Amino acid sequence: MIGWQEPPLREAPPLVQPLEPLARIALDPATIEQDLARLVLTLVELVRRLMEGQALRRLEAGTVTAEEAERLGLGLMQLRGAVETLCDRLGIRPEELNLDLGPLGRLL
Repeated sequence: MIGWQEPPLREAPPLVQPLEPLARIALDPATIEQDLARLVLTLVELVRRLMEGQALRRLEAGTVTAEEAERLGLGLMQLRGAVETLCDRLGIRPEELNLDLGPLGRLL
């Protein structure tokens, strides 16, 4: 009987590449209020965009009346204006609200 010899095993390449370390949060007391304001405005902008998407889906599905559509549009425009006004007052550029989530990409 001829013996069968298994070929030597090779090391498989990693399935996931190691992540680069994310930028650390700088907790500088001089900028903590600005950083907190930026975070809060980022969350408000995220929720506004989610609401806008939901409103568009409802409009496309025809599940809102013309009056409701008008109110939704005005409310979303006012919210966008309020975020822009607060960004101006606090010296925050709108693009600063788009957080880098590392391997997941940008938030907004």
